[in-house]
Amino acid sequence: MDGINVAPFIRLDRLTGFRSDNMSGSDSIEVIVKYNGDIQRVGELTGALTEILSVNYAIMTLPLNRLLELYDYDEIEYIELPKYLTYVLRYGLSSACISPVQNIAGLGLRGQGVIIGIIDSGIDYTHPDFINADGTSRILYIWDQTLPGTPPEGFAYGSEYDNDMINRALSGEAPFTQVPGADIIGHGTAVAGIAAGNGNGSAGLERGVAPEASIIAVKLGYAGSESLTRSTEIMRAVKYISDKAEELRMPLAINISYGTNNGSHDGNSLFERFLDSMAEKWKTVIAVATGNEGITAHHFSATLTRGQTVDVEFALAGVLRTVYITLWKDFVDTVNLELISPGGGSTGIIRPVQSVTRITLDGVGVSVLYGQPNHYRVDQEVYILLQTQNQVISPGVWRLEITGVNIIDGRIDIWLPTGEEVSRETSFLNPSLPTTLTLPSTAHSIIAVGAYNAIVSISADFSGRGPLRAVNITKPDLTAPGVDIYTTRSGGGYDVYTGTSMAVPFVTGSAALMMQWGIVLGNDPFLYGQRVKAFLRRGASRDFPIEYPNNIWGYGTLSLCDTMTELVAYTRTGGAFS
Repeated sequence: MDGINVAPFIRLDRLTGFRSDNMSGSDSIEVIVKYNGDIQRVGELTGALTEILSVNYAIMTLPLNRLLELYDYDEIEYIELPKYLTYVLRYGLSSACISPVQNIAGLGLRGQGVIIGIIDSGIDYTHPDFINADGTSRILYIWDQTLPGTPPEGFAYGSEYDNDMINRALSGEAPFTQVPGADIIGHGTAVAGIAAGNGNGSAGLERGVAPEASIIAVKLGYAGSESLTRSTEIMRAVKYISDKAEELRMPLAINISYGTNNGSHDGNSLFERFLDSMAEKWKTVIAVATGNEGITAHHFSATLTRGQTVDVEFALAGVLRTVYITLWKDFVDTVNLELISPGGGSTGIIRPVQSVTRITLDGVGVSVLYGQPNHYRVDQEVYILLQTQNQVISPGVWRLEITGVNIIDGRIDIWLPTGEEVSRETSFLNPSLPTTLTLPSTAHSIIAVGAYNAIVSISADFSGRGPLRAVNITKPDLTAPGVDIYTTRSGGGYDVYTGTSMAVPFVTGSAALMMQWGIVLGNDPFLYGQRVKAFLRRGASRDFPIEYPNNIWGYGTLSLCDTMTELVAYTRTGGAFS
């Protein structure tokens, strides 16, 4: 099932005129629901498999032709279909001032007693950096969502492996026959090495931030996919790791290095709100990459007036069969659209008189949905899907003409898919650089981390930038080293990686060290969640004569030793800084 065909078009607002040509009514569809009351009863009555994530969020899987039945139950407050995300791959401990915090002569923090959750492409559990000196694994659990087997309790698929199973595999001659599911992409192994590698594979020379932390890893995805995942897979992974940490009574730092442009970029989707709620559950910190969309030219912004037409030109390149364009505006404004192909063909004027319009343009199926506001937001999404069956979408410059009909606010924001989805050659000809951070780094209660080049002390041009759309919240929260990072390689050894994916684990590992000092060692039992974010922001380095916070650097660059100096002083003085 290619959920991207359906997700934007089925809403609680009963916009049900669209159905994917690739799906029949009996095909299963997965939805995120915000609920109250007995959601299991609703699932039983509608024939849905119900996975409860928290007291207000669940994932329900049911036949497409029974989806509308959910709308008839008062327990259902809102429905959202999952979005596809891709990993955001693209000098470290000293530049982030982490080494002094690890040093025994200093605070001597190594992450002991804290769990680091890696939600990614998997982890090479045979890498020496994740093995203790006695040969046992530092990994408490692995949940591989892509392999059939015995799933964790409360979940419907995948295979779970505990520490005993991993240790038995490590002691054998062919470990992957006992605990299969290698990290083929290697992204998760690289991220885990930065956050928690112990350097055993390099005689201690290449250790990560929290080398004695325990690890729980979730390999994202579903059968047949190694690089794409759905927001629902990430939601399941967060719940799984959170539940394990609470069961073990250990503080938790979660690392997420995936992102998408498919959303409003204001933190108000069910996906983002769920992450906010989980960041407030147990003793948890969630750090998320801002993505590598800084200079991909995938964001366009303009302000319309009544009667004005804005020409939005964008180039499509490569072998593309599916491309989405997501436009966000104030619901009070009314706009008409016209899409013109490179060959000069036109959809004609598309007016918001019907919820879904479907047209064939130069062999390309064009579907346009005018969404509606909900109880979370007053803005409106206009979702445009270009799709072909057996041919590629015509390469060249396409033009979207947007005409203001009744305009009060006038701002429009448009996003193309991320560079990992469509390549950097697909782009707007007149892009806007702000608000290029990806979801879910736009969630309010997580720590959004951008990247900078620590070797030459300059910002990384690829790093996703704030602010959030239409919300007065600064993002990123801070930046960390993300260029030419030397870290663990799946299959053994080490390699160099670049991207905001590599910046986030510096912050994740730093949060683990802070929680070891505060919670495990008893210096500050409430040092988790937003409190960790606050001290990381306060201790960040602000070395340039510019205004902070800002859309590129946030509150500055990660400086854990300064953060800990502030934290220790604050604790010893009972809440007063000198």
